[in-house]
Order: sequence, then structure tokens, then C-alpha cells
Amino acid sequence: MSSLRYAPDIERPAPDEQETIDGIIQGMTQQSQTVEKREHHAVRASHAKSSACVVGELVVSENLPPELAQGLFAKPGTHPVAVRFAQGPGETLGDRVSTHRGMSIKVFGVPGDKLPGHDVDTQDFVLATGTTFPSGTAAGFLRDGTVIGKSTGMLEGVKSAVSAGARTLNKVLHAFGTESAMADFFGHPYSHPLADSYFSQAPMRFGDYVAKLGAVPATQAQRDLAEWRLDPHVDEDGFRHATVAFFRDDDVVFELKAQLWADAERQPIEDASVDWPVAISPYRTVATLRLPRQDAYSPERVRYFDEVMTFRPAHSLAAHRPLGSIMRARLQVYRALSDFRHRENGVTAENTASPESIPA
Repeated sequence: MSSLRYAPDIERPAPDEQETIDGIIQGMTQQSQTVEKREHHAVRASHAKSSACVVGELVVSENLPPELAQGLFAKPGTHPVAVRFAQGPGETLGDRVSTHRGMSIKVFGVPGDKLPGHDVDTQDFVLATGTTFPSGTAAGFLRDGTVIGKSTGMLEGVKSAVSAGARTLNKVLHAFGTESAMADFFGHPYSHPLADSYFSQAPMRFGDYVAKLGAVPATQAQRDLAEWRLDPHVDEDGFRHATVAFFRDDDVVFELKAQLWADAERQPIEDASVDWPVAISPYRTVATLRLPRQDAYSPERVRYFDEVMTFRPAHSLAAHRPLGSIMRARLQVYRALSDFRHRENGVTAENTASPESIPA
């Protein structure tokens, strides 16, 4: 099936969308305030607990077909990158609470027209486990975020029990050939972060086209981790320790893949909870993310990644503009929550322009 072209009118914002986004910002700021009081420090409103902070390179593939040779991927070449792996919650919980994970990628040396307010030559891709975003739309996230917000004040043991219940539900559903994105959001398996695949979940412009992105483990050593499972009763920071140990001895490689938009009905732009069938449009490799063995958790680098550095969908080429309800909300929400966190901590946020700014 041929790919559909991007056009500005493929997005259909709801009439009250700005009111909804304002509600999300208010609700998530209140959650961050609750966490700050408990931890005596403001942390990211999602993916607060990092498990690796690394540098490497993104190698754009040669001889891509025209529909894939778009935007950042229009020409083969190599770009420096910074990558942050993290656990899902907006608080630094023990690893008994195993929820969705994130991979944030900052690509350097990317010239071209940028989104308003982004004035350095970088491109951020913010990815997470799962091919869909459970809430689907900004209005859905405002509704679901109210539930998440109420859980912020719960004891960690209660959160662990909720996570375990969600994980069990997905095991049962898997036996019947299905699964719940929301259950995985709250109860991701105790899998190795470097064996997981990560996805944009919502679409973005892909030059003349539209796509979702995915990052898939590409070495045999990573694939050999498929059956690895953390025992959280042994190590509350086990995901970090396992990830850092792997980086100490092995190179890490992910294939960055694009799934092009080909069917407006079965691959909706506005509802990120709908999985785009790979039978219509498979994920196809556009670049290789190479992260060489390194100290993945040096104190100075972690402080810079966690406290100073910002990863946002709004840090983007115009050719990769985030699309759809969830992405339009993220354009505003990420900035508002980052501003809160940095202001509370007395730290100046940095839209890092060069890999030379990153501590060793």
C-alpha cells in the first residue's frame, strides 16, 4: 500500500483543546509538587529515575528509498547523540514498581527549519515502551491523569501491588492473544531495559509523509537478554545496575525504524491509542543508533542529564513536527513541567546544542 502524504489539514484539534492542555499542565504540576514535598527535590513529571545516561552516534542508512529519505534521514551520514534511559513514574520509586520505560534521544548537528522556539541544530525523539499511548487523546489523558494523580500520594508498597496486578492482567490477556496498553503502562515486565523496544507511540511529520518511529535492539547480546528478569526484592535499583553493567562490557545498538502512514481510517492521526497495523505498513530501518561501551552512570554526567538537560518533542525540525492530540499537548506540557522543575531546583535549563557540553 502506498504511503499517504503529509498536509496541514490532516490534524483535527478539538474545539476545547487548549482548555484541556491547561488542565493537564495544572494537574501534572500538582503531582510534581506532591512528589517534591516527599523527595525534597523536584524531579521529572515522568521518567524521573534514570537507568543510563550515554553518548554515541546515529548513522543514517545509505540508499534509502525516497519515501524514507526524508527530513533528518534525507542524506546518509553520522550524527552525535545523547540518550537517556529511564523508568516511567514521575518519582524515584524502587524497581518493585516496574512500569513503562523511556528512551530519550537528542541528535546533534541537524540543520534545517525548526519548530518555533527551537533555535539549535538538534532533533529530539522521545520514545517509550509500547507501540501506543494508552489515553489516546489529550482529553483522555486529562481524564486518566486524574487517576494517576491520586496515586501519587500512595505508599510505595501499594503502587507495587497495583503494578503487579497490571502485570498479571497482561499475562492473562497475552494467553488469549491480546494485551492492554494501559496495563503495560502500569505493570511492565521486569525485563532488561536494553532488551526492550521503544516507540514514539504517536505520529510525527516525516518530511513529505507521516510516520511513527521505533527503536529495536540490534545485537545478539541484547537479544540474549530477552528472558532476563529482575528480582526486585534483591535489588531496588536493579534496572540501573543491570544496564550500567551491560554498558561496561558491551556495545549497545538499536535500529531506528519508521512506520509510514498509509491508511487514514486504520491509522488515525488524532488517536494515539490505536495501534497502526504492521500488515498495512511495517517498521522499516532508517538509521542505526550506536552506543559504545562506556561508564553509563558517571556522577557528573548523570547530574547534567537529570538536572540540566531537556528532552522535548518541541525540539524538532519542522520536517518532523509532532502530530495529533497527544503530541500537540506534549509541545506545551513538557515545557511547562520542565520550567517548574528547574525553577524549584534553582537550576538553569539547557537546550544542549553540542555534545561537547556533556560531561564525561
